[in-house]
This record gives sequence, structure tokens and C-alpha cells, in this order.
Amino acid sequence: MPRRHAGRAIIVLESPWELDNEDANRSSVLPFVEGVAKLAGDMDVLHANYYDEASKEIAMKCLAKSPYRNTIVYIAAHGDGDQAGHVELLDIFEIVEKYAETCNITGVLIGSCYGAKDLLNLEVGIEGGGLRWSAGYASSAYWLPRTQVDCAILARMSELPPAAYRSADRMINVLGDAISTFSPRGPIGKDSDGDEVSLADSLRFMVQPEGQGHKARDVSEPVFARHEDNQV
Repeated sequence: MPRRHAGRAIIVLESPWELDNEDANRSSVLPFVEGVAKLAGDMDVLHANYYDEASKEIAMKCLAKSPYRNTIVYIAAHGDGDQAGHVELLDIFEIVEKYAETCNITGVLIGSCYGAKDLLNLEVGIEGGGLRWSAGYASSAYWLPRTQVDCAILARMSELPPAAYRSADRMINVLGDAISTFSPRGPIGKDSDGDEVSLADSLRFMVQPEGQGHKARDVSEPVFARHEDNQV
């Protein structure tokens, strides 16, 4: 019997959360992402835990074995701005790019606090490889609300056909549509001073359309403009 092969995939690389003193690997984004996959019906969820750079590369090598029409890498870990799960963000992008062509990886979603505090990490991270988009948070991010926003983005961006990645406007519109049910003024986390930060002031998006001459650029403002267009 031939093995069933889905058309889309989300690769989840997750570091232990330890959200409280009794959280013995209890908390995980996996059930949420599996819900996205069940709704889609044509999606594999490939999951592995990592603890440092060496284990992250081993995890990625273990999971990135099959070509899909569209694959997204979801990094779920504590972050401090330059790292996610004790691994430098640029090293994460470098590891992902090694397998971008094999699995047709189109984007990377950084589900970590301060993952987009320095937009240069997202810009450099997707330039030079086959990645078309990335997103992250410039502030800390409350665990459950952030995971809900992340799942909305994963669900919509996984639907894009290959041709859509040649258009920045197409990606911008889908990203704006994905977050349209969330209030842009609602608090998503806190800044380094402990003051609450809104979703619109934290969530950042970078795209780089396919084709010669295109460079990575911050599209956060037009994404939230699309978000506003969708309000009733």
C-alpha cells in the first residue's frame, strides 16, 4: 500500500516551556497546531523538541525529509531578542535554510518573546535563501494569546499556492486576513519596562517575494492596514 503523503506541512521545533514550577514538559503548542492540521485535512505536523543548537539541528534533520507543496517552520520557545530556546536566531534561520529546498519551506514563524525585537534578524534570516516570509514579536508575548495568533497565521499562510510567493501584495493580504479577528489594540505582551504592548506594536512581518531583484522588507504597516480593511 502506498504511503499517504499530505500536500502541506508545519514543522514545529519546540523548546521546553516550564511555565511554572510543576510544568514538567506539560505545556506545548503541539495540540493547537494539530488542530490547525485537522481543520486543513491535507497537512502533516512534524514535531520535535530541542534544547540547544546541536539538538535543534538534529531535530531539523530528522523532520525535514519529505518534499511538500508548502512547508512552514514554527519555532516555539522562550526568547530574549537574539535567541529562541538558547539558540541564536540567525543560527536557527541558517539551519532551516539548509533544508528549505528539500521540503519547500516558504516561511518561518518565531513564536518567542522578543523574536522580532531586532528586525535585522528577520531580514537577514530570509535573505539569501528560499524563504519568502517571517514573523515574530517585538515584545514579550502572553503564551496562550500568542499561540492563538500564531495558529491563525499558520493556517492561512499554509494555504498559499506557489504562485502567491511571487507577490508581496498577495502575502501581505493573506497575513492581514489571518490576524483580522484579533484586536490590534489588545495587549499581547509587555515591553522591557513591564508596560503592556498591543498586538499592532509587537507583531512584525517580513516578506521577500520570489524572483530576481526582490529583497526582504518590513511589511508590518501594510499588513495591519489590510487588517483594518477587514473590520466590520
